[in-house]
Amino acid sequence: MTGTPYPPAPRQDIVEDLHGHRVADPYRWLEDADSDETRAWLAAQDELFHKVADALPGREGLRRRLGELLGAGSVGSPVWRGERRFFTRRTAEQEHPVLYTVGPDGTERVLVDPVALDPDGTTTLDGWQPDREGRLLAYKVSTGGDEESLLYVIDIATGERVDGPIDRTRESSVAWLPGGEAFYYARRLPARAVPQGEEQYHRRVYLHRVGTEPDTHDVMIFGEGRDKTNYYGVDVSQDGRWLTISSAQGTSPRNDLWIADLSASSPARPAMRAVQEGVDAATGILVGRDGRAYIFTDRDAPRSRLCVADPSDPSYGTWRDLVPQDPEAVLGDFAILDSAELERPVLLAGWTRHAISEITVHDLATGERLGAIPMPGLGSIGGIIERPEGGHEAWFGYADNVTPSSVLRYDARTGETTLWASAPGTVEVPEIETRQVAYTSRDGTEVRMLVSSLPGSSGPRPAVLYGYGGFNIPLTPAYSAGILAWVEAGGVYAVANLRGGSEEGEEWHRAGMREHKQNVFDDFHAAAEKLVADGLTTPSQLAISGGSNGGLLVGAALTQRPDLYRAVVCSAPLLDMVRYERFGLGQTWNDEYGTADDPEELGWLLAYSPYHNVHAGTAYPATLFTTFGSDTRVDPLHARKFCAALQHATASDAPILMRNEAEVGHAARSVSRSVALTADTLAFMAAQTGLGLPTP
Repeated sequence: MTGTPYPPAPRQDIVEDLHGHRVADPYRWLEDADSDETRAWLAAQDELFHKVADALPGREGLRRRLGELLGAGSVGSPVWRGERRFFTRRTAEQEHPVLYTVGPDGTERVLVDPVALDPDGTTTLDGWQPDREGRLLAYKVSTGGDEESLLYVIDIATGERVDGPIDRTRESSVAWLPGGEAFYYARRLPARAVPQGEEQYHRRVYLHRVGTEPDTHDVMIFGEGRDKTNYYGVDVSQDGRWLTISSAQGTSPRNDLWIADLSASSPARPAMRAVQEGVDAATGILVGRDGRAYIFTDRDAPRSRLCVADPSDPSYGTWRDLVPQDPEAVLGDFAILDSAELERPVLLAGWTRHAISEITVHDLATGERLGAIPMPGLGSIGGIIERPEGGHEAWFGYADNVTPSSVLRYDARTGETTLWASAPGTVEVPEIETRQVAYTSRDGTEVRMLVSSLPGSSGPRPAVLYGYGGFNIPLTPAYSAGILAWVEAGGVYAVANLRGGSEEGEEWHRAGMREHKQNVFDDFHAAAEKLVADGLTTPSQLAISGGSNGGLLVGAALTQRPDLYRAVVCSAPLLDMVRYERFGLGQTWNDEYGTADDPEELGWLLAYSPYHNVHAGTAYPATLFTTFGSDTRVDPLHARKFCAALQHATASDAPILMRNEAEVGHAARSVSRSVALTADTLAFMAAQTGLGLPTP
């Protein structure tokens, strides 16, 4: 035991026999967030955190600098309805992005401002979709970080609310029918209609007519009798003829897909035809203005391909490759430019090559590659936007490590790319150098990471290694105030593209999930060893950071290799992998991790579950847990139990701390809260690794 006076946490004698494994759970009492004992323990942890954090050198200087760097603000790509466009923008003074519209006369108006809805800044805009005519807007908001999403509809011309709130619309798309009188969307069943403890599941697809009471008038069109964890996506073609519905069980990397011809069946009773069912692949379908079905799939193509077919018979045997799989790059997006002004219609394809974005230009009819759109740097694009009615223009967001969000416009008539909109604020960004480094993991697999530092710096320095490695999510270059502030102070910041992500396609993802999860941790350890071997840092100067699935990553890293890391920031983590399915949205993730209900899969989970691999007498690195009281995705109980276990077991004097924040959740938050959180985590890692921070 360390001499640090940690808050007392009684250890319960709970040992269960699970498929022949004796599994101890001494801190199960911390699962109950509302008990007096847990509240008292959290209050004591909060007092301890502030005792340490409030004295961290350079923290206030970091807050100031982070605020300056975030003062660039942000801007989103335009969404068009005729000559009316919609976009989001955040200025330096704003806490959240605001949704604006600009009409044909050029007049700009605010449509949805989260702070106007809630001056406390705890309301976030979760999604929005204008109807086809640009008259009505459906948007979703949630409060306090709960991500529960209330759906509203407003009249765009007047701003008047004409529908809503419709609750239980978390993770729901909105697909308008022509005329703006109705839309399809997904909604959970009411709590009274599902078994206790399953309130977060049981979605259905409905047809909703604007202005009617959803509980009594919505027509259920899909989802009855299907798996309770299914998520549904809905879309209607531009001409209103074709309805498509996608269904995925939880976060599994596969989906079923159906299509219905609304000209041959009623919108309230669409005759759905299977495009793909029971196939181990992810597939989407879009019916274009030319009447072809464009099928985006990783079926027989783990780096993805784009096919075409007849929407009246889009069965697998009819698919024809338009943009085939690339041997190295991963296809991620496409847009169609088909104006009569063009010599020939073209297709734009968005790719990532080892996590770096690029866009190629193809003949729409044949798929022949015609060229490429130059990128401003080694960065990321944020989706390619075309006009729904067609045209010669496309817009795409762009950012990299030193470039705040901007929007570029491509003109297919001239082949020119120009800056359409830049982030509204001005900011002095430090000059940093970012390079992509390849290294070898434990099993011989080549992995890459992006390493940022000041130009010309040499010798071992304090470093942060960041990773995620799961759910097919890539880590691509982005503008980050935290990275810039760390590097500006003289540190090294590395982002590892671990297996489990999508940087190298679906095979890369599957090489880091289920029974292969240890590959992710091995990739991470190897990244750390590469930074040390290259002389960029030392174990005593190396901090690691990750959140959510990345919190699981760093939790496993610190229990497997406590000697390799000096400090750990573990944010909104999954850590008890035996009981994770019982809380939050855990049951939607068992395809990624495995389930403790299966004897073999329990063995996978116990092998790395951080909470179950804490050993008394081990000198663990300094660790800061950050949790969010309204997190309805990953329950903060994971961090509470693991924190108590580490505080009990560690033989090190390095502090084990918890930062618990109320009225925020797993994802979006206000700028001021982001600044405060980042300042605390960076100051903690700086103090532990020896990075000198500037003072105000």
